[in-house]
Amino acid sequence: MDGPQPTARSGGVVATLALAGTVAAIMQTLVTPLIAEMPQLLHTSSSNAAWVVTVTLLVAGVCVPVSGRLGDLIGKRRMLLVCAVPLVIGSVVCALASSVLPMIVGRGLQGMGMGMVPLGIALLRDVVPAEKLSSSIALVSASMGIGGAIGLPLAAAVAQYANWRVLFWGSAGLALLIGALIFFVVPDVPAGAKGQRFDAPGAVGLAIGLVSLLLAISKGADWGWASGTTLGLFALAVVALLVWGCYELRTRDPLIDLRTTARPRVLLTNAASILIGVGMYAFMLIAPQLLQFPEATGYGLGRSMLAAGLYLAPGGVMMMIVSPLGGKLINARGPKFALVSGALVISAGYGIGLALMGSAWGLMIVGIVINSGVALAYGAMPALIMSAVPLSETAAANGFNALMRSLGTTIGSAVIGVVLAQMTVTVGGYTIASEDGFRTGLVIGCGVALVSAAVACLIPAMRAGTAETEDDTAPAEKAPTRA
Repeated sequence: MDGPQPTARSGGVVATLALAGTVAAIMQTLVTPLIAEMPQLLHTSSSNAAWVVTVTLLVAGVCVPVSGRLGDLIGKRRMLLVCAVPLVIGSVVCALASSVLPMIVGRGLQGMGMGMVPLGIALLRDVVPAEKLSSSIALVSASMGIGGAIGLPLAAAVAQYANWRVLFWGSAGLALLIGALIFFVVPDVPAGAKGQRFDAPGAVGLAIGLVSLLLAISKGADWGWASGTTLGLFALAVVALLVWGCYELRTRDPLIDLRTTARPRVLLTNAASILIGVGMYAFMLIAPQLLQFPEATGYGLGRSMLAAGLYLAPGGVMMMIVSPLGGKLINARGPKFALVSGALVISAGYGIGLALMGSAWGLMIVGIVINSGVALAYGAMPALIMSAVPLSETAAANGFNALMRSLGTTIGSAVIGVVLAQMTVTVGGYTIASEDGFRTGLVIGCGVALVSAAVACLIPAMRAGTAETEDDTAPAEKAPTRA
């Protein structure tokens, strides 16, 4: 099948798309330094203020797969520009907010722009020469992790030394810059699924199922896992997603082609993506708390939020270094090998963490190791997905894979949150997570990463001449001897 021809001058495109992913990730971590102060800043309760974080997750969960499908239908560049608009507007709304409602609206708008990364990854298949495709995919895919790692210390510095509104004015400026770069640098290519219709009922059904599921997972600890609200949302999610799945299998132009996602290569990659998401996020929850807990606890390291962020920032830098190397590994050994290797590196990082959690420098080393593994894994997942789906479904398939990663981080947050909430000690009249709780969290991260490696080992190798390789594929997948 003849697809769009790659452009010779693709370096600027890759840099723009990587920057877009980094900015989108920074938007997600933007409010982290402000969480404790949100009730006072917005004159509301702590439970209401928590929606400032939750709403971005919910909206992104719904919009990422929808943005991917629209990218296949009307063009990926056009949808990238569309995604930049709510990032700008949402940032401005947040910067002007003086109460919780407009802040929630603004954060929801920011969540609408999170589809930039899967759209950008899918677009690379159209515009990047074959010899550069693997390293480009690895860099853009890892940009979400890079932005999350470097965004926290940047946001903490601004929050500590300037007015909190500067954070959102700055994000608005970054979003405007990204929009301009996409407009002038990223070429327009024909839509892969042009002429097909948009599956509006499928989008509504998926939204109901995802919002119910993500809301139950993210708020279950606050509401109680056995509460009527939590159980009701889980039940609604199951029913809605089952009905949605039946509808998607019957409709002519589905939002997500479930027959494609059921292919063993795609299905197992998405399963490994969920587990990688859990493994990645466990450390992101554990390390900042260990760094900031007072030394009087006997295991806390007594660092400020800014200092904690700076200790973790080298992990983000390492992702930038490892991502292109991961692309070379994919070209040499195939994306399956890179995914398994990344999962094993993440597991090793958690194992090291059990020995080094008593020092800030030790946690920095652990973060570097874990993020190196994440960079390898994040680069491999879209390469595996795109080698197994038609050109007309690349954006939708990558959007679904991004959703699986997000689901993993949500599950990881809930699981580690429950562990730290249950394993506590009382210090100075305050109940806080215990050292055993943090160690258990590290063990869970290690175990989940090992399971993801085992799942990745089951991903079948591509065979030349199969239906899955009739469209353009990632270069590493064209050799029949590579996994």
